[in-house]
Amino acid sequence: MYGEFVKNRRVDKGIGLREFCKALGVDASNWSKVERGLLSPPQDEAKLRKIAELLGIEVGSATWIEMKDLASISAGSIPDDILSDENVLKSLPIFFRTLRSDKPTSDELDELISMIRKGS
Repeated sequence: MYGEFVKNRRVDKGIGLREFCKALGVDASNWSKVERGLLSPPQDEAKLRKIAELLGIEVGSATWIEMKDLASISAGSIPDDILSDENVLKSLPIFFRTLRSDKPTSDELDELISMIRKGS
């Protein structure tokens, strides 16, 4: 997911793999593995900002948030802003069960609706 996202943006901007890696300060063979989903993407904020800069992604934009979320998800983790919100964390089990097609209880649905109405 993340690797495909970055590779597509890089290719669309006409940046070759070696050129991109040189500007980013990473080994091209390792980065190629990131783009192919064989290695986890970087999680370091500074590295993600540098990647965004190289790809012409404005920090704080919807594309930036998508890139960061994909980096987290591709590394098998939940994005930090989600983990830092206690109300969102409480609703994750309901969300996961729903994704698995397990029907939440009426009380769980009411709690989720209440959280949504409050704004988080």
